[in-house]
Amino acid sequence: MRKLILGIVLLTILAGFPIHSSAGVDIQVSIPLPPPIVFHAPPEVIVIPETYVYVVPEIDIELYFWNGWWWYLWEGRWYRSRHYHKDWVYYNGVPIFYFDIDPGWRRYYIERHWYGYPWHYERIPYKKLQQNWKNWQDTRYWEKRRVWYVEGYRPRPLEYKEELRRQREQEYYRKPEVQKHEQWKRVQKSMEMQRSTQTQTLRQEHEERKPQALPSYPSQPSHGKNGKRDTEGRNRK
Repeated sequence: MRKLILGIVLLTILAGFPIHSSAGVDIQVSIPLPPPIVFHAPPEVIVIPETYVYVVPEIDIELYFWNGWWWYLWEGRWYRSRHYHKDWVYYNGVPIFYFDIDPGWRRYYIERHWYGYPWHYERIPYKKLQQNWKNWQDTRYWEKRRVWYVEGYRPRPLEYKEELRRQREQEYYRKPEVQKHEQWKRVQKSMEMQRSTQTQTLRQEHEERKPQALPSYPSQPSHGKNGKRDTEGRNRK
């Protein structure tokens, strides 16, 4: 009886704390937030050639704008926000744009060359970015009209870019801080599976220990006084 009561209590507690999937941002384990990024004014950005990813070039932080979100990589973990300086939320994964970015873009920015071609980039004010990023993306503005401000540049073949993506992905997952976070995620996933199994077991045990309902039988028809008198009368006849 004591085990049954304990099981019911544990089941009630677990039912009150739903466990979400670890995809996207639906993760409820406490994760430290990144340090704040201080700007004295809304930042200007430049667009990375062959992408629709925007960066703030003067800061030594992996901060990106893509698809309406600001993305922040810190200690092997990704965060995103609608704002460039606050309200960061952990993102459980790697944004798909990241492996399209050349890791040497800062050097190319300083040298004003992109793979040997003059790079006449222009700074994009924050307000202009917010007003136009979606239209630029939908109309393929940068490759059709501006070619990303790279003089005489032609985008590289798709097969070549896919190979670069694979190489960058491999290099990314070799980073110690990324490996540390990936190990942490595997531990959390294992714990989540254990909690889910325990919850299912407790529910099953609770259902099995419920008192069984007694079988029901059809009731016998009852006769009133009038019915009894009529029967007696028929018997006398």
